[in-house]
Amino acid sequence: MKILYLHQYFKTPLEPGGTRSYWIAKELISRGHEVIIISANNKISKRQEQVIINGMKVIYLRVPYDNTMGVFRRLVSFFHFMISSTIVALSQKNVNLVIATSTPLTIGFPALILKHFKDIPYLFEVRDLWPEVPIQMGVIKNSIIKWVAINFEQRIYKNAIHIVALSPGMQQGIINKGIVQEKVCMIPNMAKIDKFIPRKIDLNILKKYNLPKNVLKIIHFGAMGQANGLDYIIDAAIILKLKEIHDIVFVFVGEGAVESKLKQRVKNSNLQNVFFLGKHPMFETAELVNCSDMSIVTFANISILATNSPNKFFDSLSAGKPIIVNSKGWTKDIVEQYNCGIYVNPTNPNELVEKLIHFKTRRLILEEMGINARKLAESTYDKSILCKKFADTIDSLHH
Repeated sequence: MKILYLHQYFKTPLEPGGTRSYWIAKELISRGHEVIIISANNKISKRQEQVIINGMKVIYLRVPYDNTMGVFRRLVSFFHFMISSTIVALSQKNVNLVIATSTPLTIGFPALILKHFKDIPYLFEVRDLWPEVPIQMGVIKNSIIKWVAINFEQRIYKNAIHIVALSPGMQQGIINKGIVQEKVCMIPNMAKIDKFIPRKIDLNILKKYNLPKNVLKIIHFGAMGQANGLDYIIDAAIILKLKEIHDIVFVFVGEGAVESKLKQRVKNSNLQNVFFLGKHPMFETAELVNCSDMSIVTFANISILATNSPNKFFDSLSAGKPIIVNSKGWTKDIVEQYNCGIYVNPTNPNELVEKLIHFKTRRLILEEMGINARKLAESTYDKSILCKKFADTIDSLHH
């Protein structure tokens, strides 16, 4: 089967960012399918560049985008990619199936066009419930734009041959839109047990990044956007400073729209317990996660965000790190059910501080949680299991 894979933010393991599409494409190729990926890249010199990566043909389109852009510039980027990817998609010959993976929702446009004009079926993957997320976050306020976006979402769902949701909450959200249950399956984000591995701490890494040795290190790695609610962590860091507790520190790895604002807060409060280490490829990020004692996955206190399926959550499981979550969704259920982390109230940073002080002297509990986390990654969430499930879903559509 010839599959056209539309993903605006396609990343390989050598780049920072989520690599889910890469692993899925690899699995599809191993089953004899031909995979062509259309993605955006702002580093290429020409308007369009083609490369072969491990058997997958990737067509990069030059579309400027980064996490620090404001709403208007992001929208321009989304529409730019939407139009140029549609033109390229239409020029592909003998395509049997399209996979379109959000966000943004505009990725559904080329898929709809190909279905309409060329009668090519598409599978739609929902990584976030758009436009509900930006609406609840107050990013989309205009009632006409809301109406257009909601109707567009409805049309994408209705015309898809199948829909893959990344969490039970997203799955339910899609079904609530009037989509029949049989058409929607749930395949969450993936742990990469061969990439994030619990092992002895590499002291050279601590030295390289000037990280203190004998302290409790809490890492947040990945996007630093509005939705991530990262002020909560800085609030906790300030409380620790006021309590004169110096052996608990927070480490940020990644970049995003709120990064400079967070750095400013750290500077204003003269905090010595927060480290910003920038954005790194996966192998380096994995080293930094391995040097930490706990991982923290925070979100802004907005109900729709409880449906998220964050990469860093599954990579933390894989790394054998206890996970702190502050959203009431299924990630809370997972850490509590499998005893591989804790939930803290998103409106109360004091609670986070109290729990960290508690764990600081109870390293054995952390160790046990870490072992449980790794076991869960291996048995349930590893990419080898979930890519197989995804590819099985694709194969079942073809027969």
